[in-house]
Amino acid sequence: MTLISMNNRVLTFINVFTVDPKNQDRLCSLHRSLDGTKVTMYAQWRSEEDYQAMRDDPKPLPYLKEALTIAAFEPGMYEVVRTFEPSKE
Repeated sequence: MTLISMNNRVLTFINVFTVDPKNQDRLCSLHRSLDGTKVTMYAQWRSEEDYQAMRDDPKPLPYLKEALTIAAFEPGMYEVVRTFEPSKE
């Protein structure tokens, strides 16, 4: 389970694919925008080395290549610096 916490020392990747709505279902979608134009993938890795090991694995490469034929890809590596919780009134 994904845990969003300032104390959780993981790398967070949020990758956004911009896509024509008719092609949205062709992507392996984890989060689909309601307007059909974006697919967002969210992942956490223990370290940059673990992330790189996944990138060096040739098995997912055909899927990424196919995705790039139908979508623009905007990758991002993040760290959690602040979290907000609802007030308990």
